[in-house]
Amino acid sequence: MQNCRTLLPTILAALLLVSPVSARDSVSYGGKEEPGSIVIKTKDRQLYLILEDGTAIRYRVAVGRSTKQWVGSVKIEGKYIDPAWSPPAEIKRDNPRLPDVISGGSPRNPMGARALTLSGGGQYAIHGTNRPDSIGTFASYGCFRMLNDDIIDLFGRVSIGTPVIVLR
Repeated sequence: MQNCRTLLPTILAALLLVSPVSARDSVSYGGKEEPGSIVIKTKDRQLYLILEDGTAIRYRVAVGRSTKQWVGSVKIEGKYIDPAWSPPAEIKRDNPRLPDVISGGSPRNPMGARALTLSGGGQYAIHGTNRPDSIGTFASYGCFRMLNDDIIDLFGRVSIGTPVIVLR
């Protein structure tokens, strides 16, 4: 029987190979935003859903690359389950081999299990991802990526018209 000292590296390596099911937790929130609002802190790569009791559900997210970040106030404009994805012109220029549409549910679809589209032209969304390793990084063209379990959780808690405040 191996002792704990020889098993520990094997156990730690196995844990690192498993991606988290969820990257959310409940935290105290002292901001001035209204309960029900979503606040995204880009530099921290965190999304907060503000609750009534002075707390928030905090989710780790991937945010825009340094040249693709934006700030402002928008609203959730649409809610989609297993959304199809059509790459915007800029992404298509950078990746000309992409198809014009990737169907929902496809492992190649970067939208993941759910998408919350944002007002202001329809080019940005809070969505799931098929790349869980990107969570916590500066990876997108301006959208906010979440683990699929986390976007499913958020999707069930918000409605069309929910305010979304994006901060640096």
